Amino acid sequence: MDRVTIDRQTTQDRSSPSIRLDGHQHGEPLEAERLSFQDPQEVVADPRLRASEKRAILAGWASDACAVENLPNWRKLPQSGALVLLDDILDALQALDESTLH
Repeated sequence: MDRVTIDRQTTQDRSSPSIRLDGHQHGEPLEAERLSFQDPQEVVADPRLRASEKRAILAGWASDACAVENLPNWRKLPQSGALVLLDDILDALQALDESTLH
């Protein structure tokens, strides 16, 4: 997958919602802000997360809270600052849904 870099400042301050995730080791919670992903497929492939946690992260990214001003098809990931296409996030959500059905 090719990475696209856009060097663009947004004029709005969009604070990202904090997502608290239930951890699998020692009952400790994982906090989404500690997980720095560059790509939606990294979330889908992450073995530390359950499907519901992956879905929560991806849905948060797809929301308007992560939208890039004047670039409606792009989202800025809150933890890493990476820019990804909304379609890539939606594709990852679809892949996650398909994998949980099988």
